[in-house]
Amino acid sequence: MKDEKVALLVMDLQFGPLWGTYKKEETMLVIKKLIKKAELEDIPIIYTQHEELPGGFLVKGSQYWQFEQGISPRSKDIIIHKQATDAFHNTSLKDELHKREITRLVVVGARTEYCVDTTCRAAIALGFNVTLVEDGHTCIDGVIPAESIIKHHNYNLNTVATLETCISVLPSDQVIFRKES
Repeated sequence: MKDEKVALLVMDLQFGPLWGTYKKEETMLVIKKLIKKAELEDIPIIYTQHEELPGGFLVKGSQYWQFEQGISPRSKDIIIHKQATDAFHNTSLKDELHKREITRLVVVGARTEYCVDTTCRAAIALGFNVTLVEDGHTCIDGVIPAESIIKHHNYNLNTVATLETCISVLPSDQVIFRKES
């Protein structure tokens, strides 16, 4: 069996999507620790950056489109610009993962019920295993409170699978990028 290759997928950590999110500071601390861990272990890091057409909230180059303070992709990191909740839709994400022979994504980011959920589901349908970081994604209050949205997604996404791939939900302190030999 081929060794598993992992990438950290950091979703939409921009001023707009993070505005007013639940436990923003705590979530950002978790994500920043995972980014630092991935950097130290030389794990590929892929950032998504959502953008909208002119007239939208997240117009490319606008203040809300910019990455949140403290999120600074390095030149070797990959930035995927997207216009859909599915980070694979009309982007180079799948090609970038295949080029690096990535088989599993560790996912963190903003807007649990939109981009995080949709991208996790799309990833397993495309043949990637996913680890969603339980305490590494956030959203805002909607029809139900943000805390409930996050708990609901952590519970339900942990049960989503195909015959070949699955989504596992783990707290950040249990995330391992490389298996010990």
